[in-house]
Amino acid sequence: MNEKSGFGRFGLQEPILQALDALGYHTPTEVQEQVLPLVLQGQDVIVQSQTGSGKTAAFGIPLCDRIVVEETRPQVLVLTPTRELAVQVAEEVAHIGRQKKVRTLAVYGKQPIHIQLRQLKQRVHVVVGTPGRLGDLVQRKNLDLSGIRFLVIDEADELLNRGFLEEVEAILGRIPQERCTLLFSATIPDRIREVCDRHMRTPAKVAIRSTEPTPEQIRQYWIEAADDWKFQKFLEVLEKHAPANCMVFCNTRERATQLADRLHKQGLESCLLHGGMPQKERLRSISSFKREESPLLVATDLAARGIHIDRLDLVVNYNVPTELENYVHRIGRTGRAGESGLAVSLVSVHEKAKWLEIQEYLGFTVPLEESGGPARPPKAGRALEKLKHKSPHKAPSKAAEKHRSVHKGISRIRINAGKNKKMRAGDILGALGSIPGIQAGDIGIIDIQDTCTYVEIFNDRGAQVAEGLAKTTVKGRTVKSTLLKN
Repeated sequence: MNEKSGFGRFGLQEPILQALDALGYHTPTEVQEQVLPLVLQGQDVIVQSQTGSGKTAAFGIPLCDRIVVEETRPQVLVLTPTRELAVQVAEEVAHIGRQKKVRTLAVYGKQPIHIQLRQLKQRVHVVVGTPGRLGDLVQRKNLDLSGIRFLVIDEADELLNRGFLEEVEAILGRIPQERCTLLFSATIPDRIREVCDRHMRTPAKVAIRSTEPTPEQIRQYWIEAADDWKFQKFLEVLEKHAPANCMVFCNTRERATQLADRLHKQGLESCLLHGGMPQKERLRSISSFKREESPLLVATDLAARGIHIDRLDLVVNYNVPTELENYVHRIGRTGRAGESGLAVSLVSVHEKAKWLEIQEYLGFTVPLEESGGPARPPKAGRALEKLKHKSPHKAPSKAAEKHRSVHKGISRIRINAGKNKKMRAGDILGALGSIPGIQAGDIGIIDIQDTCTYVEIFNDRGAQVAEGLAKTTVKGRTVKSTLLKN
């Protein structure tokens, strides 16, 4: 498997290679090819790379490989500009380190802090979070940074654009100087160079060729559409191109909400994403869209740099973005990882001036699709009908297949005893190890909560463990366990 995966020549541990194979990571991307060896050597690195280049795995793979799972203090700290990105990075790193039993935690604002505090009291190897909540946890002395060996600053330019420089500097000042620091950014302005000069030791520099969309990568065109006719034009675009999934961008929360409501009234399945929504609802929308449970995502620019979709058929600019760079970030959600993409912009008369600015910024003219006069409500064609009704025979999405592959052979056991019964990880390990046929390699991450404990079981041994627990005791007492589905 090592040679087949394409990652074996890096000398990675077998559990990491097994996880990469399950994730479908067979050939390193350009950024992974260059960054992995440097991180494995403990070298500080500055990486200039666009989103969609595989940079999360570029640092996630070597860091998971170098983590010492027996260490109780966090060893890796990852700073991200948004909550959504923190969750996605933590999830991907968890997948990479799962077979090695690497435990990750995403911390961010608007999530109940008591949940994060409970998890931090247990063994956590990788902490991913936004500067505000991380700084708060450090000040409260709930997050111990004394064991950090690796620091990752992800999307550094966006961190600075969001005004996080002071918080980032404060966190950097509390981390051991003897560490490996990795900085990833789409651009490297002077402010980022200054941060690097202050906090990095003779860093290696890696510049990945731009993956910004071109006419060859992403087919683009625009439609002239008055505001009153945009909705009908949008339906025509969906009918014409029949996308399996589509991300639609609006400029404000109000417009995004109005569009989602109109789609709902048409019977079209969609989910909504904007900064005014509760965090739980935002994460639910992202998850639903990534798994293709909902084929349409209506979003503000909050999502332009915060969501990574493996494959996206269509991006629609329902409103022309007010910031030039946001056009590139929006349409860059499609046409990723070598896939073809399509981006359509609906442009009203009062948006034409900004649209001309965007084309000057791009350096080429986006073609106009000639309109045959006023838009007409499309007939209920096949494409729209598919978006209205989920087919019970629909093939599983790429994201769903990936989820199934990553969790293949892994199940969870819920034990009805936790901290209230003074349960410890050693108690659980001892009980599970006494079950005939169960080895240490069959037992994954143990999560001890106040009233219960969750245990990951590998190698399709879940039913065997559940049956064995019914016949044994933990700390001398009988416990009730339940086998859960992933």
